[in-house]
Amino acid sequence: MTASVRRAVRLEHRLTQPNASLADLETAVAIATEHEVAALTVNPWMVKAAKRLLGRARVTLGTVVGHPAGTQLLSVKAFEASKALEQGATQIDFVVNGGALASGDEEIVFNDMLAVIDMAHSALAAAGVIVESEPMSEELVRRACRLAERAGADQVVTSAGSATVRSTLARTRILRDSVGPRIGVKASGRFRNAEQVADAAEAGASRVAAELTPALARRATSSAELSGAAAG
Repeated sequence: MTASVRRAVRLEHRLTQPNASLADLETAVAIATEHEVAALTVNPWMVKAAKRLLGRARVTLGTVVGHPAGTQLLSVKAFEASKALEQGATQIDFVVNGGALASGDEEIVFNDMLAVIDMAHSALAAAGVIVESEPMSEELVRRACRLAERAGADQVVTSAGSATVRSTLARTRILRDSVGPRIGVKASGRFRNAEQVADAAEAGASRVAAELTPALARRATSSAELSGAAAG
């Protein structure tokens, strides 16, 4: 892969497992701050604690809305987003209602997107749309991406994080091909080494989200820095 592509991708640390504890959060914050990742995404109930632990660190604090399936009512998603923003989140990634999309009800899907995206932007926060793409057909994935772009999303995300690397790379290419250059593409999956992160960048990801270990964070960021220096 080229140095310019490798330099372009940024890492996000994800802590959204259902059984993640406050002890796990402390570890996640340490990894995120030591390796200066782009963002730390946590479960909604952890946002307030994460904000306190991050302090003045230059790490975006993200959370998820409608996680993991996106089937909640819009009023529930809106409340969840508003509380997260109130407690200090500066990035909201919310899950597309795949059932409504498969049923052809694009109005529900678009209204969900628009409400949460507008709320985030009003709070000067970024908004991403999680297209839980593995169970969707390619056509539905592309349709979701078009709606996300129309609603003003800052990025589209391949999944809530449970997808395999192989599936994530394939879906990353589809997402990148489905939106314009203004919108970022986040590859979210079970990445385990720096080579897989590099493959995601090659596939078109501007960000890679994973449950980072210190070793993976160190190797991936070192690879980016070294290749960036070579490009300069």
